[in-house]
Amino acid sequence: MQVSPSSSTSAGPAKPGVEFVVLLALTISLVALAIDSMLPALPDIARDLGATDPNDRQMVITILFAGFGIAQILYGPVSDSVGRKPAIYAGFAIFTLGSIVCLAANDFDTMLIGRFLQGFGAAGPRTVTIAMVRDRFEGRAMARIMSLVTSVFILVPVLAPSIGQGIMLLSSWHAIFWMLLILGMLTALWFALRLPETLDLSRRRELSLGRILRAIVEVFRNRISLGYMTATGLVFGAFIGYLASSQQIFQEMYGVGKWFSVCFGVLAVSFGAASLLNAKLVMRFGMRLLSNRAQWAHTLLSVAFAFVAIVYDGQPPLALFMAYMMTTFFMVGILFGNFNALSMAPLGHIAGVGAAVIGAFTTFVSVGSGAVIGHAYQGTIQPLVIGFAILGVLSLCATRWAESGRSGETL
Repeated sequence: MQVSPSSSTSAGPAKPGVEFVVLLALTISLVALAIDSMLPALPDIARDLGATDPNDRQMVITILFAGFGIAQILYGPVSDSVGRKPAIYAGFAIFTLGSIVCLAANDFDTMLIGRFLQGFGAAGPRTVTIAMVRDRFEGRAMARIMSLVTSVFILVPVLAPSIGQGIMLLSSWHAIFWMLLILGMLTALWFALRLPETLDLSRRRELSLGRILRAIVEVFRNRISLGYMTATGLVFGAFIGYLASSQQIFQEMYGVGKWFSVCFGVLAVSFGAASLLNAKLVMRFGMRLLSNRAQWAHTLLSVAFAFVAIVYDGQPPLALFMAYMMTTFFMVGILFGNFNALSMAPLGHIAGVGAAVIGAFTTFVSVGSGAVIGHAYQGTIQPLVIGFAILGVLSLCATRWAESGRSGETL
């Protein structure tokens, strides 16, 4: 028997099944696992494959996001035409191919090709599962489900660095890719057996370039969608900057050594706790109120801590840095589920293309800004914290602009 997600009705949104939430979380977890399990191995990968610049190792992370962003725009329209599950199957297959290329890599360029393919493939499960949720839920109910999914999903970044580090103690970085290859295949099998198709035949649309372009134009002309997906990309850009430079900050600047996975996991727990709390509060207070308060707190805290970082010449005590990051990650955890739901709210009739456009656009914005922050690393946290502050201010501008289109009218 397959898991059947509950759907929202006029009588009120039903609670989703536990297995539905867990399975969606695991389906999209390949992205986080492919990133976070790799962090402890970055120095060894760079050394073994001949990467010379110390910051080049960050490309193992950022190139995956590049493939992820480009692919999202394809999976959504395909899933609107052939159904959600076939599009996700294609993503799992490409992810598997990318893992094999990484395993066979004997130079840094080949590794980057494999990582690009991994990102290209992982975009399928990540993008289309959001459309699957939107097929059955909307508004606050969707925000609640996305927060529940995120709270389960967050176990991956909590555990992944420790898993990667443990593998490195027993074997080489190649074993991490073997793990990704096997786990991707097992997840695809579980998904195939247990999750039903959510897009009925009557709601499928012909795959045509004209329809896709019209849908893309509709997304970008909708003030609510454009404003909130821009804000999501800006906030996530700072997050990518952190992911790209976290190994250097913790292991090289602060010298935590094998405690890196613990520091990373503590911050991930803060993010996950916020997502779980948001799932409980959003039905009572609404997406806009919660995200607005969290966004202001995140931005003001980052601006203040940027001055603190300058006072300490970019190297504040580890405890102080961790306190700041835990607090700001908590605020970002509140934002993610709500921003995604707000940007998707007007797009139920084109959920597949809508999820694809939003995912691609936010990824391009975040990868560009995150890569700048990561490559600015020079042995201090100043670029990271200043990046959080600047992108936070810009995200506030984006959401304020979006709210001027509260009724959902188009430009």
